[in-house]
This record gives sequence, C-alpha cells and structure tokens, in this order.
Amino acid sequence: MRRFRFLRNPLATEIGTSVESFLRYLGGPASIFLEGADTSRTRAFVTLLHGNEPSGAMALFRWLKSARQPAVNTVCIVASVEAALAPPLFTFRMLPGHRDLNRCFRPPFDDDQGRLAEEILEILRLHRPEAVVDMHNTSGTGPAFGVCTHMDRQHDALVSLFTERMIVTRLNLGALMEISEHRYPTVTVEVGGRLDDSAHELAWSGLCEYLLRPQVLAGDRVDWGLELLHNPIRLELNPGVQLAYAEQPDPAVPVTLRPDIEHLNFGVVQTDVPLGWVRGDLRSLFWAQDVSGRCAVGRLLRVEEGRLFPAAPLKLFMITTNPAIAGSDCLFYAIEQSAVEDPVSA
Repeated sequence: MRRFRFLRNPLATEIGTSVESFLRYLGGPASIFLEGADTSRTRAFVTLLHGNEPSGAMALFRWLKSARQPAVNTVCIVASVEAALAPPLFTFRMLPGHRDLNRCFRPPFDDDQGRLAEEILEILRLHRPEAVVDMHNTSGTGPAFGVCTHMDRQHDALVSLFTERMIVTRLNLGALMEISEHRYPTVTVEVGGRLDDSAHELAWSGLCEYLLRPQVLAGDRVDWGLELLHNPIRLELNPGVQLAYAEQPDPAVPVTLRPDIEHLNFGVVQTDVPLGWVRGDLRSLFWAQDVSGRCAVGRLLRVEEGRLFPAAPLKLFMITTNPAIAGSDCLFYAIEQSAVEDPVSA
C-alpha cells in the first residue's frame, strides 16, 4: 500500500508559513516534482530520512517559498515526516520501535521502514535522475562533509557544491547512497550539526547551487580540491553494553565518554588525548571492523589505568553525545591519519 503523497509544482501560498506547517501540510512521506527550465533531465533531492535532521527540510521549504524554477526537473523526496513531527519537533531519528530508515535500502523490504525505503527506490527508478543528493545533519556539532561509495569526477563535483571534504567508504549498511554504483551518482551530504544555524545556511546555499546550476556533474576542473578520507571504521558498542557521557567515570556503566567529545570532530586526535573511561576488556565492550573484515578495535583504542585513548593518531567524525544514537548506531567513525589525502589546488 502506497504511503507517499505526490505533489507537482506546489504554490508557495499552499505550503504553510513555517517548516512545521509545511510538514503538516505534507502529512507523511511526500514526493514533490518541480518542473525545470530544461525538462529533458531530472535530478533528485532526498531529505529527512532521519526525523531529527531538519536542515534539508528547512532548505526545501525556503526554496518552495521563493517560487524559483530549478534548472532541470527535480524530484524532492521528504521521508520521515511523522518522526519529525512527533513532539518535540525534530527530536526523533525514527519513531520508537522502527528501524533506521537509512539502513533499509536493501532487501528484505518486509517491515514498515523497509517498504518506505522500497517506495523511495521506486520513485527514483521512475524518474531516472542524473544525480541524487541525500541531505543529512550530524547528531553532534561538527563541520560539513560529503560521503560516497564510488569516487569519480561526478561524485567529486556533487560534493563540491556543499563542502570541500569527502569520505569514500565501502561500508555496506543499507544506506541510500549505496545505490550509486548501480544506478545514478548519489552522495550523502552532512551539512553540520542539527542545531547549528550554520548548517541550515549551508543546506540552503548548497541546495540553491544544486538546483540552479545547468550542469552539476561536468566541468573543466579535474581536481576539485577535496580533502579525501578513505574507508572509515565504525566504532560500535557490543550488544548490551551501556554508555554514559560525564566528566568522570560513571560507576553504573562500563563505558563513560567525556561530554565534550564531539568537539574532536575532524581534528587529528593524538594518542595522548583522553576519550573517556572503561571497565573491562576493549573487545568485550566495542566492535569495529576494517574494510578487510578484520577486527580493528585494537588499532583504534588503548586503555591506560582505566582511561581510554586513541591507539594511533586518528581523524574522528560523526561523534555523537546522544546515548540512544550511540547505542543503536555507532559512537563515531575513525580514520587513521595515514589514510587522509590532503586537498590539492586545481
């Protein structure tokens, strides 16, 4: 049974006066088709796969209120509307008891979130877009970056509309961007923290670039000046391991991370920088696997008298201070400093 509402060129006067009223106008998952100046091509913009990440929905609402016409046809997919509207607004990543939608873009599509992901894939197959941008916020404060599974000039060009930092990963999590190699160039753009005004502004300026430029995949530039980070490792808690964020070890849990750990996002964290405290063997607490399938916990972390430190200089990103997200998804992503390529001027 289809859940999507399909709209075509909605009027600015129809969609409400705020992003909240816009989402209430949609009522649920929606596909909004915008006719472009060039009707021979189509792009796709996907937002709100996670209900607590508002920047993409805010940027799309602002675009629709501006009544501008995109350069080419654009299909805009707004996904987790119910989760976003669950009070308080933009708090729930997904509704309680539901799977993370951005882990559902591979079979089997046998639950509510899986069927929603399958519908999104059907919409994209119908429109056959020349490019897909999937916009997200990070759960903690941090700079913007793009993520893709396939590195080439097309993906470089898409990410460069928003940021100068790109992560290239072969992780297979069931995320939307993993369709890229098989169908159409697809990138995830993390515009920054979900509560950061700078992230909302970057979402708006980047969306305008994406929608207004006649060409977003081609160009004369060979090097886009992107900082490239390859094959990040996800650090996860083992099932049942409890976590706290505090200034000192919490005796009720085996893992305590420092409450300001999100400020380490994208800096190089040296081996003498404390991350928190642990009780117990690292492998009994954490799970991490490199691109070859080997356990990587020992390459990332070390313990000294109960204090947790990096085992090697690391670049960390997607650090969260939300215990629910840390438990259901991951604590952070890490890249050994030797895997970072500095940008080169074009």
